Amino acid sequence: QRHNFLQQISTALIKNHDLVVAEELRSKNLLKNHALALSISDVGWRIFLGMLAYKAKLYGHQFITINPRNTTQTCRDCGFVMGTNGTDKLTLDDRNWTCPNCSIHHIRDWNAAKHILDKGIAKLASLICPYGNLGT
Repeated sequence: QRHNFLQQISTALIKNHDLVVAEELRSKNLLKNHALALSISDVGWRIFLGMLAYKAKLYGHQFITINPRNTTQTCRDCGFVMGTNGTDKLTLDDRNWTCPNCSIHHIRDWNAAKHILDKGIAKLASLICPYGNLGT
């Protein structure tokens, strides 16, 4: 059932989007959180990423993975990183937060999704033109 579900979701994502970006999450690190370990090990994240990769090639679309560093901890508006300048890092319980630097309110997952997409677009641009703008 899980394999079938992952097949359906990965196909729908790739067929309906020209670019799909995902965090390259390290399951080993996530499993250190004992409260989430069973759920994380059960979802088949590696299998899902593999399906997205081969289906993107099959359909001629782009699939990119990015480093997840600070995607949930960084304010999209001003770039402030939680856990710096005397602030605490956000915990998994912190679903909403207000940036202490610019006072913008964030929904954690929405803010992270925007960062993930931005990082994916930047990575795609560097793959297309690895030397940047050469002024030509």
